[in-house]
Amino acid sequence: MSIKVIIKRHVPKNLSKELAPLLQQLRTLAISDPAYISGETLKRVDGHGEYLVISTWQSLNDWKRWTNNRERRAIQAKIDMLLREPTEYTVYQNA
Repeated sequence: MSIKVIIKRHVPKNLSKELAPLLQQLRTLAISDPAYISGETLKRVDGHGEYLVISTWQSLNDWKRWTNNRERRAIQAKIDMLLREPTEYTVYQNA
């Protein structure tokens, strides 16, 4: 059963340009994974600097495997260091 992962990041305005290439690297890497179905990146419109990624994977096990991918973890570490706070993840399935 496919799952959707909601990934939330709080991004100060002065860091959005530095974050963009890191998010692109993650997307490029994810697309190469056969269990990745789709993804969408959204930016909050009221200027609060919240970015939301909605990522769809074939299964929860595939998502867990992806989170342990060495290259993904290295990029994510750079993101967390840049933003100085952890990224939030929530996993959903169809009801």
